[in-house]
Amino acid sequence: MKIAADLCLIPIGVGVSLSEHVAIAIQVLRARGLSPRTHAHGTSVEGDYEQVFSALKEAIEAVHAAGVPRISTSIKLSSRIDRAQSDADKVASIERRLGS
Repeated sequence: MKIAADLCLIPIGVGVSLSEHVAIAIQVLRARGLSPRTHAHGTSVEGDYEQVFSALKEAIEAVHAAGVPRISTSIKLSSRIDRAQSDADKVASIERRLGS
């Protein structure tokens, strides 16, 4: 099953700058063949359910291995089985309605 996931991984106990640790997670997602899109409040990724979740597990483990004692992760998931639809398709549909 294909899913779209919006992830927010927050390293805790490493100070106020988190980008170094978030970058580690993004590198893992990329290495696992995914194409994460980072935005101001998280990262969106699409793929097979098992691929996304195993990559997320590996990303969390890699961030812990980099010295982060605690991580808070929130995940929003979307699945659709009636037809194929990407995040880009969803955004394009809204842009068309806005006349952009």
